[in-house]
Amino acid sequence: MHRTMIAMLVAATVMSVPIASQAQKPLDIHFIDVEGGQATLIVSPSGESLLVDAGWPGFDGRDAERIAATARQAGVSRIDYLIVTHYHTDHVGGVPQLAAKMPIRTFVDHGPTVEQGDAPAKLFSAYTETRAKGQHLQVKPGDKIPIAGLEVQVVAAGGEPIAQPAAGAGTSNPLCDQFKPKDADPTENARSVGTLLTFGRFRMIDLGDLTWNKEHDLVCPNNRLGTVDVYLTTHHGLDQSGAPVIVHALRPRVAVMNNGAKKGGSPAAWQVVRSSPGLEDLWQVHYAVDGGRDHNVPESFIANMDETTSYGIKVSANRDGSFTVTNGRNGQSKTYPAKRTGSR
Repeated sequence: MHRTMIAMLVAATVMSVPIASQAQKPLDIHFIDVEGGQATLIVSPSGESLLVDAGWPGFDGRDAERIAATARQAGVSRIDYLIVTHYHTDHVGGVPQLAAKMPIRTFVDHGPTVEQGDAPAKLFSAYTETRAKGQHLQVKPGDKIPIAGLEVQVVAAGGEPIAQPAAGAGTSNPLCDQFKPKDADPTENARSVGTLLTFGRFRMIDLGDLTWNKEHDLVCPNNRLGTVDVYLTTHHGLDQSGAPVIVHALRPRVAVMNNGAKKGGSPAAWQVVRSSPGLEDLWQVHYAVDGGRDHNVPESFIANMDETTSYGIKVSANRDGSFTVTNGRNGQSKTYPAKRTGSR
């Protein structure tokens, strides 16, 4: 065989090893305990990282250190993309402290804050000063965040829903007739950046703190989102969000509630999720004190039973749609097999 041909074959073989290895790697999603805020670290099979929000400021850098520690355990040395869903303290407050601990390459947000006053201005200024040290991507509904091997589509941003249905979505939603609107929300919550993540046949949705009426706009009169495998409960499981019209239309197999011990996990919102058609399990980052025995899942599905620990919940997903959820506190894992096409 000609030497040039041999060299080409060897090169092709060497190149195929990491590609094949990457194809077999799972997508890892870490729901980090930031005491009722949000910090969700997503690590793609390619090794790229996406962090959604950075928890609270203060507390001696507690949340930034928890995120950095999770990143180290995941083999991540920098954040490639940071999505700031909206400009509230429990979501954006920890950004400067995190940036002091590890590099953040690209900051993703919906644009300027809509809230006025000294406190919102100070919070936003601290974020933009940090953002100026990296790249900035202002997104609108329909945009995609470029991570190799994943599709991360923005489905809500700046108070607007996605105009066209996501792939495979768009059917009429019969639940819309039962919807009862709430008062309009003028805060940053209603402007949250929401994303739909697709990895092969696996789908997960995270809508930040998007509120009741804006959730309706995503799924009525037609469901522009489709169904998902994993639903991160919107707004920590507070009942200003989590309308049945969207939760039940999403038909999640698994829901993860990023509540705190005394924030989120309200009984009304918990019940909406728990009664969602097709739900197999609900996992909670914290035991919800106000929920009591009737509105908390069994202890084995709760990462933190009180405020003295900081365990997370991890999802490892495969391209065929199967995935495993693991409770960091007790090591309990449960695998959800791939569903046959059309079985949902």
